[in-house]
Amino acid sequence: MAEQIGFIGLGIMGQGMARNLLRAGFDLVVWNRTRSKMDALVSEGASAAGSPAELARACDIVITCVSDTPDVEAVVLGENGAIHGLREGSLLIDMSTISPKVTREIAARLAERGVYMLDAPVSGGSEGAARGTLSIMVGGEADQVSRAMPVLEAMGKTITHVGGHGAGQTVKLVNQILVVVNMLAVGEGLLFAQAGGLDLQKTLDAVTQGAAGSWMLSNRGPQVIARDWRPGFTIDLQQKDLRLVLEAADENGVPLLGTALVFQLYRTLQQAGLGSEGNHALVKALERLAGFTAG
Repeated sequence: MAEQIGFIGLGIMGQGMARNLLRAGFDLVVWNRTRSKMDALVSEGASAAGSPAELARACDIVITCVSDTPDVEAVVLGENGAIHGLREGSLLIDMSTISPKVTREIAARLAERGVYMLDAPVSGGSEGAARGTLSIMVGGEADQVSRAMPVLEAMGKTITHVGGHGAGQTVKLVNQILVVVNMLAVGEGLLFAQAGGLDLQKTLDAVTQGAAGSWMLSNRGPQVIARDWRPGFTIDLQQKDLRLVLEAADENGVPLLGTALVFQLYRTLQQAGLGSEGNHALVKALERLAGFTAG
């Protein structure tokens, strides 16, 4: 018999991910703090739960995808949290991006009740969530990764078991370092091209497939040129992730010069009220320093 799946958190990522589970034929129960975000999925065949605990009571595998560490703690361990409904042998998959240290603490709390946990954060933006092409990095026990694989394959294309509890979150933070420092390079490159009088689209065409090519350049470079700041991932969420990166780097004594610089540049944009724009709007911080815009 197929396992009953529950999904908690229907934001910019969760909506697409939950929809792909429905499309793959899974029985799905959903819960979201803002109830109206459940309506579309319920009309497509999902069932709505009244709380995370109620959802967990009805499900074998519970997925969480919420904004930050305190949000995961609330929906899993809080009053009416999933822990109050999870049965022995059930599995919680947290697909949020949160503190690796807190992930290990939550896994230990769940293990006391005989409940398994995987940390399985994702990369690929809202586009990847909608298309089911996310990269998923998974921490936890190998047998539970195998158990979860059909569910994960409905949402992602590249699924990598990277180690024990917390390892998935740590790899996600590696991903975020690469994303933001990459975006810094994209912004600097486009400003340099603009100052040199180049056609920005032709410049992108010339460099995207070469050694300088990257996902951020291919997907976010054209958005910068078009002055399209719609978020695949917002500055506010990116900052939350960078805070996690810098906290973990501090614990481990790792100097992260580029990441720290980007964190401060994003802060200037947040102070200007731009936190809900896409993370590629990093270029705006550089443009303010330069006194001109790219595109």
